Amino acid sequence: MSYYFSKVIKSKDFDEVIQLVTEELKKEGFGVLTEIDVKNTLKNKINIDFKHYKILGACNPYFAHKALTSEDKIGVFLPCNVVVIEQGSKVIEVAAVDPHASMIAVSNANLIEIASEVQIKLKQVINNLE
Repeated sequence: MSYYFSKVIKSKDFDEVIQLVTEELKKEGFGVLTEIDVKNTLKNKINIDFKHYKILGACNPYFAHKALTSEDKIGVFLPCNVVVIEQGSKVIEVAAVDPHASMIAVSNANLIEIASEVQIKLKQVINNLE
């Protein structure tokens, strides 16, 4: 079982893809709570040059609330991460966590149902990227 799903986008700049992903997440009810710039962090902390790589911490409040009321420690798996990676010049890969893969580790049938609903929404985000 894969722990993510992804899509490669060609002919767009990295920042354009970040904006596109953010817009598609919003259409599915997600907001971006956190944005981690891995390239800048690695350069600033350990002086390593790295490709453009951002981790977007996406959250759908409705599903987060359902998950938290089903299992109060489930916050260790939240938010749903979406990564945007520059794989080459104008070749950007977007990958989203498969929430079903992470929630299966918890023995709670309610979470599996919630994860399946979130999985559909995140797959829709990835599929809508052009």
